[in-house]
Amino acid sequence: MHEIIQQLDDKREQARLGGGQKRIDAQHKKGKLTARERIELLLDDGTFEEWDMFKEHRCVDFGMAANKVPSDGVVTGYGTIHGRMVFIFSQDFTVFGGALSEAHAEKICKIMDKALQVGAPVIGLNDSGGARIQEGVAALGGYAEVFQRNVMASGVIPQISLIMGPCAGGAVYSPAMTDFIFMVKDTSYMFVTGPEVVKTVTHEAVTAEELGGAVTHTTRSGVADLAFENDVEALLMLRRFFNYLPLNNKEKAPIRPTPDPAERLDYSLDTLVPDNPNKPYDIKELITKTVDDGEFFELQPDHAGNIVIGFARMEGQAVGIVANQPMVLAGCLDIKSAIKAARFVRFCDAFGIPIVTFVDVPGFMPGTAQEYNGIIKHGAKLLYAYAECTVPKVTLITRKAYGGAYDVMASKHLRGDVNFAWPSAEIAVMGPKGAVEIIFREEKGDPEKVAAREAEYKAKFANPFVAGARGFIDDVIQPHETRKRICRSLVMLRNKKIENPWRKHGNIPL
Repeated sequence: MHEIIQQLDDKREQARLGGGQKRIDAQHKKGKLTARERIELLLDDGTFEEWDMFKEHRCVDFGMAANKVPSDGVVTGYGTIHGRMVFIFSQDFTVFGGALSEAHAEKICKIMDKALQVGAPVIGLNDSGGARIQEGVAALGGYAEVFQRNVMASGVIPQISLIMGPCAGGAVYSPAMTDFIFMVKDTSYMFVTGPEVVKTVTHEAVTAEELGGAVTHTTRSGVADLAFENDVEALLMLRRFFNYLPLNNKEKAPIRPTPDPAERLDYSLDTLVPDNPNKPYDIKELITKTVDDGEFFELQPDHAGNIVIGFARMEGQAVGIVANQPMVLAGCLDIKSAIKAARFVRFCDAFGIPIVTFVDVPGFMPGTAQEYNGIIKHGAKLLYAYAECTVPKVTLITRKAYGGAYDVMASKHLRGDVNFAWPSAEIAVMGPKGAVEIIFREEKGDPEKVAAREAEYKAKFANPFVAGARGFIDDVIQPHETRKRICRSLVMLRNKKIENPWRKHGNIPL
């Protein structure tokens, strides 16, 4: 018995060493942690239960039969974050560059299957050179098995990808189908084809960082949600982020008690909106002054800045925040902002997280670039997401709500539950100047008449009372009461029940 125990200890030690000390040192030299170090930092101390530590690949071609490492380049299992269960896989770059084999994929699929069965989230720490070339189609089949499970788990359990090294070729499609993607600056990248292939095919010279680095994907493409400075910051922030999510679509997100009173008033909000309707202000000031303890976990802050999304709490309950940002493009909706917000709204709806929407939108972005690139269909994605959404929806119009953009931003007509407006709200088809130019075309040449007509239009629509008279706005509230009124609304909506008609699935305008 003693010999068997010793043999077990030796095998465990061999597995923990991965590709060996030399490769571990090389990983550290790049400023990266090893697969197991990452898990230790992410999970609560001593809670990790590892599975398939002794699993090895079955490839015999190209000398691989004599080159086997226990765990086969990925560490899998489950543990807890703040006492809540999560399944995890962490790719080990020290073993075959983290390349995915058939056995490697089987390990990932096993924990994904179990996560679905028990209703717990899956976190993937990606650090892999791609498919293991020596295994050919078996490795490609392994990727497809993972993809299938990503799709089946979508909307059932939260899935989070943390890219901590290379992620290229077919490997990128698994993270792409997960709910959130976080990256590490300078050490992680994602692309379908690498810089060399790009140069061969299109003759473009581009570095891996420029093509698919963390900054590229959090600013230009919008593929990733956040970029962090290093592995440690990324893992600690992921622990914080995990707090906002439920374990599955049948449970609620955890409630975290707060000393911040629900009835708190903030009189500084009374002067947030400038008197000049064309002057911008920072919508994030409204968000932080309204939510619990001023804590707002923003997602995609550097992409499509004209809309703000993220998680916060109201009376301890997790909520999703969507807000137009007047500081960027005057808060207009365009292709990128519509896609960004629509995906976030659909996540919140899938996992029962109430949505609070702050509206200050002058309309959709005009121009040939937007039209040629499909603003009609992309804008409809946000409309579709809000209309389909059945979770509690509380909307506040702070200033402008013009045209179709008024409809799209969680209006009463898209089953908004509680719709508030500040006294500064203007709800109309368009701004006074444009409206007068169309309605009173024949008076264009007379500046005095035009000015009088504009004043008339403003008196009629540059306030929330016309919409209020129709019942499209439930109440016009004082800005300083915003937190109190939203908190009360969310409490009232806590047991809301509404279902969409049965269908296999809708056909969202993709």
